Amino acid sequence: MESIKNEKIIRNEEIPFEQLRVVDSDGKMVGIMSKSEAINFARSKGLDLILVAPTAQPPVARVLDYGKYKYELSKREQKAKKNQKVIEVKEMKFRPVINEHDYQTKVKHIRRFLEDGNKVKVTVMFRGREMAFMDKGKEILNRIVNDVSDLGVVEKEAKVEGRDMIMVLKPKNL
Repeated sequence: MESIKNEKIIRNEEIPFEQLRVVDSDGKMVGIMSKSEAINFARSKGLDLILVAPTAQPPVARVLDYGKYKYELSKREQKAKKNQKVIEVKEMKFRPVINEHDYQTKVKHIRRFLEDGNKVKVTVMFRGREMAFMDKGKEILNRIVNDVSDLGVVEKEAKVEGRDMIMVLKPKNL
């Protein structure tokens, strides 16, 4: 038994049902017949009987070339994989004491990441005595939220983890 993405392809004698609705290779309904009749019908055409809808009443089986069917399934899977959008989490790091120009540059990058549909993890890093000025880090994060409010929203509120204050932004359309 072969499997494509955890789906078992059940064919010929492996089919556990006695009555099947049979569809020929052209997609035309042949009718309801017993498993042995359906297998003989498929073999007379030089093809295989493949179970395509086991939950239907009665279950549906198609008369197809097994190799060709497996190839089409893998192609369909590849196409679906190609079209899916993978959301990445980008990270931007800040310090409590940051120059205005550096801040604007980093916010511009955050805006670009959000426009591309990625989530952004914003980290404010504290060193030494800067730990006493946690409110400064909170101010920076609030300012970032205001500056990118047209593109993104806060997914995870600001939280202190060790010497870092972390917040996650996501695009508005997610």
